[in-house]
Amino acid sequence: MDLIKIGKFIADCRKRKNITQEELAEKLYITDRAVSKWERGLSLPDADKMLELCSILDINVNELLNGEKINMKDYEKKTNELLVELAKQEELKNKKMITDMYVLSVTAVVFYIGITLLAAYTLGEGTTFGIIVTIATIILVAVALYVFKLEIYTGYYECKKCHHRYVPNSYWKVMFSPHIDTTRYLKCPKCGKRSWSKKVMSKTDKVLK
Repeated sequence: MDLIKIGKFIADCRKRKNITQEELAEKLYITDRAVSKWERGLSLPDADKMLELCSILDINVNELLNGEKINMKDYEKKTNELLVELAKQEELKNKKMITDMYVLSVTAVVFYIGITLLAAYTLGEGTTFGIIVTIATIILVAVALYVFKLEIYTGYYECKKCHHRYVPNSYWKVMFSPHIDTTRYLKCPKCGKRSWSKKVMSKTDKVLK
């Protein structure tokens, strides 16, 4: 997705409507700095502003995200290209989050072991040592819960029976389910059967080559 192209398209459409950045910002209840960032290709409009922006500029979301007006004969092709691009971006984002999850987990464990050994070596047994270990344990548990939340809501679980891909709607049921790494024994919301559901990064079949 070309942010520079999208930004130029927003600016061109705004100028054709004889609307200033300040006027557009006022219509959308945002700052003119946000509009300027869009038009310079530094960011995309938030999802909750896209439809309203498109309505003001008399374009559709497909045209906005492609950064150009689309002829009807090319509409289906552009739509498919956009869907593939969005799927690629989702997959890349989810892969990065999974990597961050592992890095955070290892860092938390190393920190816990390190601080515990350091406290034991320098302080020995006693109240201060107990307090330090308690605090380190609380931090480790908090990080573990956060990492677990990342695992659940990053990407999808794929049912081994029917291959339906889904995000579980119960945090606690997933937490206490049997698992091997990120593969969990879950009940599929579509077929209703339990299976070892593996973690996948996109809603559809893999799109990255």
